[in-house]
Amino acid sequence: MAAFLPPGAHSAGQRRGTESTSRSVARSGPFGPSHTEAIEHSHQRCAALGLSRIERPDFSPLGRTDLTVARERNLRLYSHAAPVMEMLYEQIVDTDSMVVLTDATGTILHSTGDDDFLGRAAKVALAPGANWSEAAKGTNAVGTALMDEVPTLVHAEEHFMHANNFLTCSAAPILDPRGNILGVLDVSGEQRSYHQHTMALVKMSARMIENHWLTDDYRNVMRLHFHSRVEFIGTLMEGILAVSPDGKIVGANRGALELLGLSGAALRMHSLSSLFGTAIGSLVDRFRSPLAVPLPVEMSDGRQFHVLAKFNFPVWSHPDTPSDEARSTLRQSASAAEEATLRPAPAAEPSAESATSGLRHLQTGDSHMDTVVDKVRRVLNRDIPILILGETGTGKELLARAIHQDSERARQPFVAVNCASIPETLIEAELFGYEEGAFTGARRKGSVGKIVQASGGTLFLDEIGDMPLQLQAHLLRVLQERQVTPLGSTKSVSVDVSIICATHRNLREMIAAKQFREDLYYRLNGLAVKLPALRERHDLMVLTRRILERQAPGKRLEVADDVLRLFRSYAWPGNIRQLFNVLRTAAVMAAGDALITRHHLSDDFLDEAQRAAAAAPTSTADAQATAAPAPVAAPVVPPVAAPHSAPPETAMAGSAPTEPSAPRSLQDMEIDAIRQAVDAAGGNISEASKTLGISRNTIYRKLRWK
Repeated sequence: MAAFLPPGAHSAGQRRGTESTSRSVARSGPFGPSHTEAIEHSHQRCAALGLSRIERPDFSPLGRTDLTVARERNLRLYSHAAPVMEMLYEQIVDTDSMVVLTDATGTILHSTGDDDFLGRAAKVALAPGANWSEAAKGTNAVGTALMDEVPTLVHAEEHFMHANNFLTCSAAPILDPRGNILGVLDVSGEQRSYHQHTMALVKMSARMIENHWLTDDYRNVMRLHFHSRVEFIGTLMEGILAVSPDGKIVGANRGALELLGLSGAALRMHSLSSLFGTAIGSLVDRFRSPLAVPLPVEMSDGRQFHVLAKFNFPVWSHPDTPSDEARSTLRQSASAAEEATLRPAPAAEPSAESATSGLRHLQTGDSHMDTVVDKVRRVLNRDIPILILGETGTGKELLARAIHQDSERARQPFVAVNCASIPETLIEAELFGYEEGAFTGARRKGSVGKIVQASGGTLFLDEIGDMPLQLQAHLLRVLQERQVTPLGSTKSVSVDVSIICATHRNLREMIAAKQFREDLYYRLNGLAVKLPALRERHDLMVLTRRILERQAPGKRLEVADDVLRLFRSYAWPGNIRQLFNVLRTAAVMAAGDALITRHHLSDDFLDEAQRAAAAAPTSTADAQATAAPAPVAAPVVPPVAAPHSAPPETAMAGSAPTEPSAPRSLQDMEIDAIRQAVDAAGGNISEASKTLGISRNTIYRKLRWK
């Protein structure tokens, strides 16, 4: 590389080249004046460094050993970025492009792309091991993004070096929750393949990596998801704040900084109280339930947001005061690893909400669910592992949490691990933990694994069928010996956990295909229960009422009759999770209205449901309407029908006489009366029992027989 020359000290030829380049950038820069100005500043920096536009630069990449060291040093960045890169590449496949990941110095760690283009890119050292900082390669998206610390597009002749003019590159820096640059994500391609949407894809992908990093860093503190528009919570547009148990803001994603208009340093000077005027204890109380709706908050300047809290640390006995044990843990965590587990607070009287959110809360009049709950109750506290089967979205984790809450371990941790969402290279460390220095990229002080975190409580292994085969033997040994040996350690840790597993896969078929260990299957399958799909249940209206009550507390939202008919004829492939999302959106759209109509449903759901209703035979729809409970807004009917009374459908007819129907048994009429009373009570079994003058157990028993 040429010796450093300060601005103005380069030769006349170089000055003419730079001036010509600036004019070229001004002419060819179709991306706005600020973009053109950024490129000009970069060219000036390159000229000041003495870089040549026409001489072939040094393209020698790092040696294999040095590249391995760089990759190991950035192993955590790669583990978060690799799946996002694959997803991003799927969006640009067959466009003569490639996806590139670099570290904070601009050294390429990993790339994936079209084979033909990878060959061309290699000729300019756009490959792993090469450094693409501005000092090495002149103006380019990666190097300029590192210098300016903002997403950067460099197109065609905007590259300082002529050798790179065939490229169009869109890059975005990847930041950690404290605002430090971790690396750069870039899409580079043949300049003729430029598309304005590429930069948007890159920025979204970088934000996904940042959000994963933040969640990983702050899994044991409260994460506050917020936005000014409630429907944007849960999307890439949301802000995420990490809040320590004492209410301090300790981290934020890029979305949070943009929404709040604060720098990372300024934000970390705030507490939850000074920022949003609310106490962390009140959020713990509100969001203890997984179905809680976002909370409106207001900043001191009048700006309003909606917040949703997620947390794993202990529920405190008083909203604003940590327990003694929580204080002790906080003191220890100041010097411990970021993953140090916060133990539950001392025993306290359960709240009214928690008293109804166990297994009993899952009984809403469906006989299938009653059977599942009855089976589970029989093995509760018997040290029998439970395997929950069922389609995606049927509520497997809700059942697992209910089992934990009703067990003797309720005061101890409930730790959930989704075996399908953790990269295969990290799941062993995630489950079993590791010692400091166990591998390059490991966190300082090491990490306690999920199994140790759950000791004394319940370990929920969701999607157990997706656990890598080689780890199944390790898990089996841990479950049999009740000891865990962290990676990099020779010392075993005794553990005492209750195991609940769940999967939507057919494990017996996987065993036959040698994809799941038979011995582990029988170790986990103490009791197998299958959750019914929503289309198989008979409590759709009760679930609808319960979800709407949670979405709009204190406001009795009703559902229009034609919407109810759509709901009954729809197959609900996403099950309860889909129903929840549909109703959540509808409740937001119906703000100020008392009745949910088709106008409040999302277009994609409405189209699909209408097609399903049109395709369903009339007799089938009628049969479903008869079998399902009455509409949510059904009028109150007399609770008991006399034996000689006409059937309800006959009594309601006010026109031409109909032929008399066959006599109905007293038992059938009794069950009809119970169903009508339950509907009139909006699914509230206690209220229905008072109306009928019978016990709740009698209602459950009668409906189960039916």
